[in-house]
Amino acid sequence: MNLYPLIEKYPELISSKTGKKLEDVTIENIMNGNIGINDISISKSTLMLQAKVALEDGKPQLAENFVRAAELIAVPDDEILQIYNSLRPYRATEEELAAIADKLENKYDAPICANFVRETLTVHKKRDILRKE
Repeated sequence: MNLYPLIEKYPELISSKTGKKLEDVTIENIMNGNIGINDISISKSTLMLQAKVALEDGKPQLAENFVRAAELIAVPDDEILQIYNSLRPYRATEEELAAIADKLENKYDAPICANFVRETLTVHKKRDILRKE
């Protein structure tokens, strides 16, 4: 199934995080207050479709990026920023990074992202760049 360009061939498959369809996102609906910021945030299913488009186009790395992004849809923005800061050298302890990975995997069903945090933990331990208590 050739999905590209998704917006032209299958606009009915595109939805926001809140379930709004592409056709619902109009200037009129925005001006009337019927569409808010969450209504224009991409959905997990749309990101997974974008990953499929990337794979069909022979771009597996781009597809992987879309899959990771899809995993993070459920994670609140402020929490993503906290996680990002924790991944920097000397910002988190071993226990904190392990807890982040577990939370990503178990609470948010984001196993790929959780594994990235675990890989970061391994590298931080090896390089001795974990925060000391």
